[in-house]
Amino acid sequence: MKREDLTEKLLDIKREKGWDWKHIHAEIGGLSPFLITAACMGQMKLPKAQAKRAAALFGLSEAEERMLNEAPYRGSIPSLPPTDPLIYRFYELVMVYGTTFKELIQEEFGDGIMSAIDFNMDMAREANNKGDRVRLTMSGKFLPYKYYGNDDETPEYGFKEK
Repeated sequence: MKREDLTEKLLDIKREKGWDWKHIHAEIGGLSPFLITAACMGQMKLPKAQAKRAAALFGLSEAEERMLNEAPYRGSIPSLPPTDPLIYRFYELVMVYGTTFKELIQEEFGDGIMSAIDFNMDMAREANNKGDRVRLTMSGKFLPYKYYGNDDETPEYGFKEK
């Protein structure tokens, strides 16, 4: 079985049982709803305790339980640009605002990146008289680039001045 097959199996069971993600999150527990959903979708791994709970919930085999605990091949959206309209909007956000995100983050924090590993995310429904809004909050650890050379005299930018 491939990881994609396990994802399809989980989604089939979810559909057959009439479960929503809130039910699945409550049954597996112990982690962010985003992480549990991402693991079910094949993009994250579950720690052993949560993989065991997920296996019991979905009626999985031991091999499928172990697969939930394996590091997946992340970022496996089948095509770029994505064709699903909701996913495409996130792609569009990065295309339109990516350079702005980069400039403002690096102006505030310096030369580096925002981690997507040491990372938290939250979602909330925001009532609005023009139609409810989706509020996403992302918080990633800032990781400055490390500059290195062959000795302690290497200046900040990683090359020696002559």
